[in-house]
Amino acid sequence: MADIRLIRRRIRGIQSTAKITRAMEMIATLKMRRAQERGLAGRPYSEKISQVLADLAALPREVEALHPLLQRRPVIKIAIVHITPDRGLCGGLNANINRRTASLILEQSIPVTLIAVGRKGLDFMRRYGRDIRAEFTRLGDRPSLLDTLPISRIIIDDYTNGIIDLVYLVYAQFISTMVQRPIMQQILPVEPAAIPRAQNVDYIYEPGPAAVLGELLPRFVEMQVYHAILESIASEQSARMVAMRNATDNANELIEELTLMYNKARQESITKELLDITGGAAALA
Repeated sequence: MADIRLIRRRIRGIQSTAKITRAMEMIATLKMRRAQERGLAGRPYSEKISQVLADLAALPREVEALHPLLQRRPVIKIAIVHITPDRGLCGGLNANINRRTASLILEQSIPVTLIAVGRKGLDFMRRYGRDIRAEFTRLGDRPSLLDTLPISRIIIDDYTNGIIDLVYLVYAQFISTMVQRPIMQQILPVEPAAIPRAQNVDYIYEPGPAAVLGELLPRFVEMQVYHAILESIASEQSARMVAMRNATDNANELIEELTLMYNKARQESITKELLDITGGAAALA
C-alpha cells in the first residue's frame, strides 16, 4: 500500500507541473507572436537605411572619411554586445549564445570587453571573470527604441573616442518557431552593403551627403542594436514555447506510465487480499 500511495502522490505532482508548463507555453506563444510582429515591422526601415548607406558609400572617399564610424584602424581592443534573455526555461538557447560568445573571445589574441544585455549572459560572463564594460537587464518583453539607446550610445562613444576598434553583436536570430540561430554580426566600423546595378538610384541629398551621412550612421547603429534585441526576444519566446510544450508532453507520458504502474500495483494488492481471504476461508473449512 505504501507503493500505491507514493505513486499516487507522484502522479498528482506531475499533473500540477504539466498544468504550469502548459500555461507557460500559452503565454510564450502569445509573446512570441507579438515579438514577431514587432521584428517584421522594423525590417522595411532597416532595409531602406542600409540601401541609403550603400549609396552614400559609393560617393567619393573624401566624403566617407568625414565620419569616424566608417574609419578603419588597427584593432587593439574588441567589444562584444552579448545579448541573452533575462530568464531561463527556454531550452538550450542561453547555452548556445554563451558558447558562441565564449568561442569568439577565445579566438582573439587581443583584449575583449563585453556589453552584457540580459541576466543569463551577464551571470555567465561574471562566472568566468570576463571584462564587462556595461550591463543592461530587465528590458522587458516589449522594449522601445528609447530603452536600447544607452547601449548604442556606449559603443558609438567608445568607438569614436578610440577606446575600442571593433564591435560585434552576438544574439539569437529568429529563423522559425523551431529554429533560433546564434549569430555574430560586426556593426562597427560600419560596412555598407553593395547595391546591385539594377537597384542603383542617383539620389540628391540635402543639405549634402556629408550632413546626411553624419546623421544617418548613428541611427543605423541604433537600429541594428534594437533589431538584434527584438530578434533575441522573439527567439527567447519561441524557444520557451517549444521547451514548455516538450515538457508538457513528457509530463503527460510520465503520467500515463505512472497510471499504468498504479493500476498494476492496485490490482496486485487486490489479488493478494483476495488470496489471503480465500486461504483463510479454506483453513477454517
